Amino acid sequence: MNSKRHQNLQGYSFMMPALLAILFFTIVPVVYAFFLMFFKVDMLAGTRNFIGLDNFGKIFEDPKFWASFYNTFKYVLVVVPIQTIIALALAALLNNKVKFSRGFLTVMFIPTLTSSSAMTLIFMWLFNNNGLVVNTIDDLFGIRLEFLTDPSLALTVIMIMNIFSTVPHFMIVFLSGLQDIPDSLYEAASLDGASAFKQFRHVTVPQIMPITFYVVTMGLVGCFQIFDQAFIISNGTGGPQNSTLTFSLYIYQLAFNSNDMGRATALAFVLGAIIFTVTYIVNKLLKADEVNG
Repeated sequence: MNSKRHQNLQGYSFMMPALLAILFFTIVPVVYAFFLMFFKVDMLAGTRNFIGLDNFGKIFEDPKFWASFYNTFKYVLVVVPIQTIIALALAALLNNKVKFSRGFLTVMFIPTLTSSSAMTLIFMWLFNNNGLVVNTIDDLFGIRLEFLTDPSLALTVIMIMNIFSTVPHFMIVFLSGLQDIPDSLYEAASLDGASAFKQFRHVTVPQIMPITFYVVTMGLVGCFQIFDQAFIISNGTGGPQNSTLTFSLYIYQLAFNSNDMGRATALAFVLGAIIFTVTYIVNKLLKADEVNG
């Protein structure tokens, strides 16, 4: 009995640094933020006044909230399906023993290794009003598009950049899942007369459903929390005309520009509830927790 208790104490002692880090840098801030969302907080003056649920009322009455809501959901609905499909297609291509696949894999993975800030600056250079992409489109089609200053196009640049930088990582994840599928399943399907498309639909897709759920979930969480690209491209304003204003950028503006930490924490919990709800729905739709036959 004493030996078992000693082993338990040893285990907890090894875990203690990680547990303390989680406690002080995750649990305590979340609890404090939950406390703050019911107050009007002035961080500079160091004062707070209890106002109940008024912070939520102010959020839902603010047109910037609905602009960030629209932009974020538009971003999620476009980026997540496209990056998932492209990643799966490239993984399937590599899994079929394409020549030079290792070199292709190395080149494809470079965007994921590049920092988000550096990638954003590169895309700003490509898509600015005198950038390579704008000039190329102008030379080929005679159309002058101003991506970064046009409210209908600014968010598109961030979408393209996110897809470009996240596809390689998800491609590797899909590839690992594809390589774990037993060849015997494909052989059995082939003997039953299944075409390549039917094998993909009835063998590959069900077998990689847990991987697909992981990719979609990570894509959803990342897209809902998009901040740095929108901040850098708009210089923190969410412009032009709030077209790149996202939930996370709006939270930043409330906390550090408007000095309203109460509303910022309230919006953070709204965002958390949205992410949890959407993830739960995706889990039920993909049935990732079921055993795939």
